Amino acid sequence: MDTVSVNKFRDTLKDCVEKVISQHNPLKVTRRNGKDFVVVSAEDWEQEQETLHVLQNNNLMSQVSNSMATHTQKQGYSPTDEEINEILSV
Repeated sequence: MDTVSVNKFRDTLKDCVEKVISQHNPLKVTRRNGKDFVVVSAEDWEQEQETLHVLQNNNLMSQVSNSMATHTQKQGYSPTDEEINEILSV
């Protein structure tokens, strides 16, 4: 994560925001009083919220764990060639 002072952030606001959005890299803005903040794109924020939701949901994490176990043991579901072709054509 890049870091910039609040004064430089203010002076280069447009460029900073464009960089955060285009590079999907949050920007930490530091302040003299030590109460820093982070600028992140809305798209990245939403993705992180979805990830947090999955990680905090015991049922979903159990499904992921079970899927990993069956995959490792090569006992999981194997799609047909038709299903693979449909997935890859999307």
